[in-house]
Amino acid sequence: MSKIIIVSNRLPVKIMQDGDNFVIQPSEGGLATGLASIHEEGENLWIGWPGLSQEALGDLDPFTAKLNKLRLVPCYLNEEEINGFYEGFSNEILWPIFHYISMYANYDFNNWEIYKRVNEKFRDIILQYVQPNDTIWIHDYQLLLLPGLLRTSLPEATIAYFQHIPFPSQELFRLIPWRRELLEGMLGADLLGFHTFDDVRHFVSSATRIAGIRSHSNRLEVDGRAVFVEPYPMGIDSERFSKLSADNDVLQGVSQLKENYKGQKIILSIDRLDYSKGILQRLEAFDLLLAENPDFHKKLTLYMIVVPSRDTVPEYQKLKDQIDRLVGQINAQYGSYDWYPIAYFYHSYPVKEIVTLYHTADICLITPLRDGMNLVSKEYVACKNDCSGVLILSEMAGASNELIDALIINPNNIHDIRDAIIKALQMPEPEMKKRMEAMRSVVFKFNIHHWAKLFLNRLQEIRTMQTSTRARLVGDHVEQTMLSQYQRATSRLLLLDYDGTLVGFQNDIDKASPDEELYTILDALDADIYNHLVIISGRKHETLARWFAGKKYTLVAEHGVWIRESESDWQLRRGLSNAWKTEVAPLMESYADRTPGAFVEEKSFSLAWHYRKVQEGLGVLRASELKKSLRDFSSTGGLQLLDGDKVLEIRLAEVNKGRATLDILHGNTYGFILAIGDDSTDEDTFMALPPEAFSIKVGDAISAARFYMKRQTETRALLRKLANISKANTEQS
Repeated sequence: MSKIIIVSNRLPVKIMQDGDNFVIQPSEGGLATGLASIHEEGENLWIGWPGLSQEALGDLDPFTAKLNKLRLVPCYLNEEEINGFYEGFSNEILWPIFHYISMYANYDFNNWEIYKRVNEKFRDIILQYVQPNDTIWIHDYQLLLLPGLLRTSLPEATIAYFQHIPFPSQELFRLIPWRRELLEGMLGADLLGFHTFDDVRHFVSSATRIAGIRSHSNRLEVDGRAVFVEPYPMGIDSERFSKLSADNDVLQGVSQLKENYKGQKIILSIDRLDYSKGILQRLEAFDLLLAENPDFHKKLTLYMIVVPSRDTVPEYQKLKDQIDRLVGQINAQYGSYDWYPIAYFYHSYPVKEIVTLYHTADICLITPLRDGMNLVSKEYVACKNDCSGVLILSEMAGASNELIDALIINPNNIHDIRDAIIKALQMPEPEMKKRMEAMRSVVFKFNIHHWAKLFLNRLQEIRTMQTSTRARLVGDHVEQTMLSQYQRATSRLLLLDYDGTLVGFQNDIDKASPDEELYTILDALDADIYNHLVIISGRKHETLARWFAGKKYTLVAEHGVWIRESESDWQLRRGLSNAWKTEVAPLMESYADRTPGAFVEEKSFSLAWHYRKVQEGLGVLRASELKKSLRDFSSTGGLQLLDGDKVLEIRLAEVNKGRATLDILHGNTYGFILAIGDDSTDEDTFMALPPEAFSIKVGDAISAARFYMKRQTETRALLRKLANISKANTEQS
């Protein structure tokens, strides 16, 4: 029976020291509560660190036994690993870079080594428990290397990764010295999930520009394997918070709070101590509000909770001191014997007390400078069963993309925050309720269960697709069948594309000339009297003539415009016109002129706009713009647009590799047919072939081909085996 193995830095429980004893307590984090229902199903496991060092725990066996009964598997860390992996690399490099505060990053090489070691430690534990058909779901930035490590050990495994913090733009991500290794680690997953579409775009940009990965929208091609990158905004257990808000203990607490703050509006803010939360800017905005609006004095209180976090780290100690000073200054300047404008608490609260505050607060003020999602905003909304209250939310929080009926602010603009607070204080009740009802419908529909179900269903779709794709892969069985039929056949047709099939791609298209090994393979195939070898390419006929001068194999150039049989002269397809070029060529040249690295290649009856040398992203953008401009020509002028690998080509619609293939097949009977190609132009060839032909797509994109190979080097390996058979047959005869 298959299972899901959840992997995160922390387990959903924590071991805590209580005097001389240790106790296991559940965690209240969003991930722990969010995935609890999935963990409870079947034989699912959760692997993570239990929260205390090996040195503090001493004998580990009793803890392991207790945790295993809960289907929890601990990954124990010693003090050095906690400091280097978690406090060091994760929180001194990844956290500041991913939250756009790069000046706080500390690029310590020793921490990088420890980070690698701990990720390997997680891998080794997973390998002890994983079975075929299990799903491994890895969570968050502490384990970026783990998907890649597992992929190396388990090539066919189903691996997913979800990131709970933002992913930065590639300009920031590339600041990390080990950025390529981190990307390669993440790309070991089959499905990569992020909270927002912006995070998806940033990751794809980093993968394509830093690691050189080929992408088709959100689909990346990694070593012949498809990796999907998609947004899945995380929800909360909204029903749980709604029910807690109606709990008797909570309602008693609400009454007490309202009595304590009678006649005042309560503005609630809850954050972990962190420089990404915008706490100082929020306080400055509140200071500005009080300075400019004395009528609000004694009529509102900022109830501010800051949960301790990493307060031994110098940057966090400095932030804590700044918050303390600013709160003291505001309370001293505006407060009186019976009123302080800020009620400031520096400690964590149990969930019922937090829900009491959510229920009571008239305004929830959330102003992070950068946040992956921010679940506090959703928890506040879920607790407002009477649809009262106003949410003020930073546009830099992922939740702002969903909770569009909040008052959205720029967290760096204290005037914007001030204006939003005033608007919230003065908001008419009907508008308040309308906004809250709209946000509650979102929070309750897109809850944590919906998020997990959506993600896992998509992973299952990908897994099914991969299973189907693997069945079409040219593995040992298919290859042996092919070689056997090749050996027996006395009349064979070999149709081979050139770029991406016989040779790899080059930035300079003229440098992709045949190497000696390729000549040797093709010559051996062509020397076999049973073979009809055809190279069918989009290349100019002059280029193919130069590269294959003196060779006897058939050459088809420019997708079928030109054909050369054996050593005969080149023959031009009849009835073709170039009149359209006078309009199209200047347009394509204009796009090349404003796109450094792009150029137009003119062929006999087509024009190709190449952008392999263009900056990643810019080339795709310009190609998309050019494609739109060329659509009118293709729809009315009898032309066809071809979107290839870093090339956009327009040609006469009546010319394609399929027609050339049909011409070759006409009047001939072959006992064995093999066609190999890698891009959209080869689809015409595949569709023109009889169903029994061995048609092979290089790459696993959707194709009319019967089979596929992951990479171009596998094509060489197959052709080498065919050539060896032909060579042996030729020598025997």
